[in-house]
Amino acid sequence: MKNVKLKPSFLLSGLLAIFLFCSCQPQKEKGWIQLFNGKDLNDWQIKITGHELGENYNNTFQVEDGMLKVRYGAYDSFNGEFGHLFYKHNYSHYKMRIEYRFVGEQAANGPGWAYRNSGIMIHGQSAESMEKNQDFPTSIEVQLLGGNGTDERSTMNLCTPGTNVVMDGKLVLDHCINSKSKTYHGDQWVTAEIEVYGDSLIKHLVDGEVVMQYTQPQLDKRDPSYQKLLPPDGNKLLKGGSISLQAESHPVDFRKVELLNLGDDCCH
Repeated sequence: MKNVKLKPSFLLSGLLAIFLFCSCQPQKEKGWIQLFNGKDLNDWQIKITGHELGENYNNTFQVEDGMLKVRYGAYDSFNGEFGHLFYKHNYSHYKMRIEYRFVGEQAANGPGWAYRNSGIMIHGQSAESMEKNQDFPTSIEVQLLGGNGTDERSTMNLCTPGTNVVMDGKLVLDHCINSKSKTYHGDQWVTAEIEVYGDSLIKHLVDGEVVMQYTQPQLDKRDPSYQKLLPPDGNKLLKGGSISLQAESHPVDFRKVELLNLGDDCCH
């Protein structure tokens, strides 16, 4: 083929187009990062209802055998000490993957609804902004549930402490909404995934299958924390926030907690 001499302006336009394309791609080349390092909780903050930030009451959160464990062996009785383990960074656009399983027996006096119950809290308030006796951070809860061996009980449901979302074009005011996942009985490991695109779209996946999705996560005007958490510009939509893992009275193991940062709003 004959050599063709390209004009400088054409070369410049082509290089600019390549630069813009590359700069606006999700940061997949950086790969998944391990939020839990399998060794310690140095990158996490503990907040347990009724206790000061940083106090790991009764050694609720533990690291053993390369797993992050929620345990109640030191509790005589559970009295509303709901725990949340906050990662050190906030995120807005990302994918998250967690492998979890429920084990053992629920703590004495644990509420019935908390049997084999945990959660991943996203778009949450900071650990520092929680009140000492606050049960749950204002957030979007990706609810993790295990079966009782008999009844159907979906996982990767949605709960909304202090928040609301939009589904099928309508504002949803219900506190919890079930996903279309199957039930996972016993102590089996389950792979939970979340896709989060700021305030535009959130997807819940189990074993690679989308089981729920919704849009416009937002602060709930009915909640007492609304004015406290509303930003100065008055925009109640939640574009990002903290990520935390729950302890709600039933032992649970996490052996993988990883995240793929998709960057800022340029691509979504």
